[in-house]
Amino acid sequence: MRSRYTAYVRGNVDYLLATHAPDAGPVHDPVARRREIELFTRATLWLGLEIIATERGGKKDAEGIVEFAAAGVTRGKPFRQHERSRFRRDADGAWLYVDGEIR
Repeated sequence: MRSRYTAYVRGNVDYLLATHAPDAGPVHDPVARRREIELFTRATLWLGLEIIATERGGKKDAEGIVEFAAAGVTRGKPFRQHERSRFRRDADGAWLYVDGEIR
């Protein structure tokens, strides 16, 4: 979770796409999705990340959950995103974002 937050802060779109589970949801137009993320990261000033809770996600786990709150300002509007996100390991052991429930 922290690495994806850092990728949003730095605008590292390649990392965000690479750490999103390919079967986690349909991406009808990958080029448009990339552009959407690029525009969002450029327009957002990130103010912080708070990890609220974690479940599983240890070295021997195949899945994990992270509940977090991220704060920022996008196009002059402050926001706070509170989400409970699911992650799973891929065959190489890297964590992939599966989905999230906005709280």
